[in-house]
Amino acid sequence: MVSRETAPSTPAAATPVGYSSASREGQWPRPPKRRVITIANQKGGVGKTTTAVNLAAGLSMHGQRVLVLDLDPQGNASTALSVEHRGDIPSVYEVLVEDLPLKEIVNPVPDMPDLYCAPATIGLAGAEIELVSLVAREARLKRALEAFDSIDLDYIFIDCPPSLGLLTVNAMVAAEEVMIPIQCEYYALEGVSQLLQNVELVRVHLNQALRVSTILLTMYDGRTRLASQVAEEVRSHFGETVLNTVIPRSVRVSEAPSYGQSVLTYDAGSSGALAYMDAAREIAFRGAATTE
Repeated sequence: MVSRETAPSTPAAATPVGYSSASREGQWPRPPKRRVITIANQKGGVGKTTTAVNLAAGLSMHGQRVLVLDLDPQGNASTALSVEHRGDIPSVYEVLVEDLPLKEIVNPVPDMPDLYCAPATIGLAGAEIELVSLVAREARLKRALEAFDSIDLDYIFIDCPPSLGLLTVNAMVAAEEVMIPIQCEYYALEGVSQLLQNVELVRVHLNQALRVSTILLTMYDGRTRLASQVAEEVRSHFGETVLNTVIPRSVRVSEAPSYGQSVLTYDAGSSGALAYMDAAREIAFRGAATTE
């Protein structure tokens, strides 16, 4: 059913690198190697979980095998993907703290072929403290991912909590790419400099391959002048790292998780669904172009 939601106007997106009209449907190019992307921003409410879930869904709908690893104790990504995450369910907590193999907790997402989720439970809230005393505490997630070969994955999206603690550090050590969602609102860049400093510290001391590969503008409201000003400021500061696609404010995006769905399956015709599909397509084709 196509939504009657009125989509606020968004800036015209330029054509992504490696993209053509012939590439709009069907399978998108698979990356030459598995891409591990940490989605981070210590500010809450900027769209980290929404971005992880919907980009993963979009990519899986076009021939990619995708895992969403929920590293947020709130477990919102697990909820949005209809994956059970009660307190007694084995989760990322057991993987990090008790060395449970990752394959023991990965679940297929219902009705979404090629999409998988490693759930988070509330136990993760205490993991920050418990990790402090463990050997190689910053690299425990990386070790778990390196040992995980049960599925030939194309993408792993790691949904981080809204903090820069040990869980987020583990996510950065385990990945080669960081994606930063930035909302098109007042104080949008507040805290981003601190996040970039942390990324640089992790790169220098723990993971030399780490880089900020993608910035996604979220919660864009075309009715306000502020939104376009913020978008221009972010683009002038970060250049081509910023995706051409922007994600508009959308009621459907907010509603979808309560039904255990991504917005792409909840209302594929809504402005939010169309924007996230475009963003997923752009990520796929930009990645393919950079490896040619």
